[in-house]
Amino acid sequence: MSYIRTNVANGVGEIVLDRPKALNALDQSMVDDMYDVLLRWADDDGIDTVMLTSGTDRAFCAGGDIRAIRDSALAGDTESITRYFSHEYRLNQLIAEYPKAHIALIDGAAMGGGLGISVHGEIRVVTEKAMIAMPETAIGFFPDIGSTYFLPRLPQGVGMWLALTGARVHGAQALSVGLATHFVPSAELGGVADRIRSGAPLGEILVPSPEKHTDHPPLPVEQIGEYFSDTNVAGIVGGLRGAVGDEWAAQMLDLLGHASPTSLWVTARLLELGATAMLDECLERELHSAERITATHDFAEGVRAVLVDKDRTPAFVPAGIDDVDPAEVSRIVGV
Repeated sequence: MSYIRTNVANGVGEIVLDRPKALNALDQSMVDDMYDVLLRWADDDGIDTVMLTSGTDRAFCAGGDIRAIRDSALAGDTESITRYFSHEYRLNQLIAEYPKAHIALIDGAAMGGGLGISVHGEIRVVTEKAMIAMPETAIGFFPDIGSTYFLPRLPQGVGMWLALTGARVHGAQALSVGLATHFVPSAELGGVADRIRSGAPLGEILVPSPEKHTDHPPLPVEQIGEYFSDTNVAGIVGGLRGAVGDEWAAQMLDLLGHASPTSLWVTARLLELGATAMLDECLERELHSAERITATHDFAEGVRAVLVDKDRTPAFVPAGIDDVDPAEVSRIVGV
């Protein structure tokens, strides 16, 4: 059984993510099936446009199948872990270099791996129901899928903020920082999808809206830039702690307090390196880091607390950012 459905008509190839019970979390079969389909369509002269949609209105794609990765890690099955991440990153690279228009319609949650199959593409359409996040530091992991390439290229501080805190951005907020390219009200998205399927010119379908979308408050970009432009975790936390009476800063400290301290340092270092690297270099570094961090206590414990037992009380080791050994960060990152 495949968790994706495909359809080709009027020069448009559509991939429908169809694993609703798991909110379309990408397992090995989905990664491999999508890669094979996209590779085949890239050389198909009868296809001009590829569109990625979800078969459920609950989510676009909730990320990678991280529980399965934890199971492999606990079993010492490093081969399966390397296969999953290397194949996922191969898919991300293919989408980034795709020779045809690649459109993702995001009407629901898009986290982690869900961004890997959308943000690297040419067109990312969001609705007011879209929720985008990279929550990996809370599970003892780090934002991957090429995010160490695209996050440092967002407006000042935004990428680091998203990566460290796991903060969520919604709808037009994603458009404002460049994670999305177009906004369409959710009630109109089905019609837009049908017009794309009909083969109508994309320039006629996806036109900039003159309306200001106020589905959520604007992001506090000045505060984000002030506190998260640093690449030093201790410096970021120190700045937030010094913002006495700033409710937003207090909220960010709370988010950081639920993250693995080691993951925070690994993430900051990967984004720092990614700011001056090419996508393929970032993906190669992420693979090295993923292979190593999934073997740590914090990864097994973080996934347990958030996705398995769901008690949200992980016991990370070390428990504080000042206690993280720089040598361990270097070992994981490989630099």
